[in-house]
Amino acid sequence: MPAETFGLARLDRLRDPVRQVIQPLDAPHPAYVLFVSISDGDRRASVATVGADSFDAVWQKALSAAGDLLDSQRLDGRLLRIDWPVRIEKITVETLHKQLGRTKRNYFRLGLSLDNQFETAFLDNELNANAMLYGGNKVEHCVLNERNFALYAKTRFGKAFETDFAEARALWAFTTSGFFLDEEGRHHRLCGEGAGIGQREGHPLDRAMLDRLIDSSSSYLASQVKPDGAFVYGYHPCFDREIRTYNVLRHASTTYAMIEAYQVTRDSKTRAAIERSLGQLTGHLTRIARLPDGAEAAFLIDVGSEIKLGGNAVFLLALAKYTSVMSDNRYLPLMDKLATGIVHMQDAKTGEFRHVLLYPDLSTKAEFRTVYYDGEAAFALMRLYALTRDIRWLGAVEKAFEHFLRRNYTQYHDHWLGYCANELTLFRPEERYFRFCVENVSTYLDFVANRITTFPTLLELMMATRQALSRIADHPDLVPLLGEIDLAAFEVALEKRAHYLLNGHFYSEVAMFMRNPRRIMGSFYIRHHAFRVRIDDVEHYLSGLIAYRAYLNEKEAFKSLVSRQGGAGS
Repeated sequence: MPAETFGLARLDRLRDPVRQVIQPLDAPHPAYVLFVSISDGDRRASVATVGADSFDAVWQKALSAAGDLLDSQRLDGRLLRIDWPVRIEKITVETLHKQLGRTKRNYFRLGLSLDNQFETAFLDNELNANAMLYGGNKVEHCVLNERNFALYAKTRFGKAFETDFAEARALWAFTTSGFFLDEEGRHHRLCGEGAGIGQREGHPLDRAMLDRLIDSSSSYLASQVKPDGAFVYGYHPCFDREIRTYNVLRHASTTYAMIEAYQVTRDSKTRAAIERSLGQLTGHLTRIARLPDGAEAAFLIDVGSEIKLGGNAVFLLALAKYTSVMSDNRYLPLMDKLATGIVHMQDAKTGEFRHVLLYPDLSTKAEFRTVYYDGEAAFALMRLYALTRDIRWLGAVEKAFEHFLRRNYTQYHDHWLGYCANELTLFRPEERYFRFCVENVSTYLDFVANRITTFPTLLELMMATRQALSRIADHPDLVPLLGEIDLAAFEVALEKRAHYLLNGHFYSEVAMFMRNPRRIMGSFYIRHHAFRVRIDDVEHYLSGLIAYRAYLNEKEAFKSLVSRQGGAGS
């Protein structure tokens, strides 16, 4: 079957689903307007817009327009999408500027038409994927980028196209509904409102869904590990630009998340990528140094000969997880030296950590860089203690927590500290440590529930804290602590955040508008950073979803705990 015929046959499968739900528009617009978007996955979707006064007429126009795209672009039509306007508002360019100024960068979710007949119109996916409303990473809100607007408009409508953005000019902003036909021939209804606009709707976040997400995102990370074990660090997918900087700390922390994923998927390609990544870390990026007391310490060396406290920590975390998951003790001597390096960076009296040293002289470059390093270091030492029961590491964590408590570290609501505090209470179930877990989130629940960005580390924070809250109930003398947090609000925030992460997933129907869809399909992105896909971005989504998957086994028990609190307070 010729590619064009194959593509049109696939598209025509959407005729009846669209007919059943589409509603005619009011005058002066055509009664029916359809956007037809087509991609084979290796380049940005080609889009055509058609209008007519009856559904049958508009569908025939859609098939004709699709045929032209399939033929001229030499497409098979593996990815097909149909959208149509639902609610339309006439505005001026001046009004648009005001709306953009109130909208977080890349979060404008309306399409725009330059005329009331939709002859020159753009889906919100087109606007965002072509950076037409992006003013750069220094501008927090959306901006009408006339240069990018003109570049894409000329690509779609011809080189003679001229844009006119005089303040008084009329525009038509619109929401959409639609369907997507994937490569397997399944059609999906697309969300028409909320944060998930333009992506498939109606999929519960159950174990099957989580398994698919974990598999696709961990496979993506595995594919980014080069033969030498280094990662492709990331992409700016709007224009398929590779991120050329590097961060060894994130290399190590991403490897940790991949090992977590391998524990779920047991995928051989992921296992091979983990081995290559660890080979790069152990063979090329780690140095052994003699400390003043004669002990040997290992340090992970980052760009600029920096020894980052967090780098040593997440490398140690990765090795500890590897040891546990693979039942392989070969890295225990190196882990001991990495932990020795971490303790070398800790003040023996105050418990405070120095954050950045310089290799090879181990001089201090920065006393403090980010609070994340503190939580990473303490968490890593806890994980090593759990493996070896070497009291040195537990003692260092308890000393660090004295510092955290004195300095009120719960103000940072840090997920790494949440991880560590939860682990610490497994071995030291003391009231002050459980209280730290509670206070780390109790005043933060509204933020977790309602943050507009996906902010994947918030789910990690909630999942670690949930474990600690569940275990408080096992200590009768500590149960009053549960009265200091609204467990019902906690549960709502946890569920909202877990489901909200789906809005950062590169489903095919979203990725198809980027310059190289296949490169980033199945990964996760950060919308307000121009849809950036970086290994550590994907890592945090992955870790959060893995933790949520594990939570499903204990969900009913936690809901029971929430119910008991509600009954006690009624």
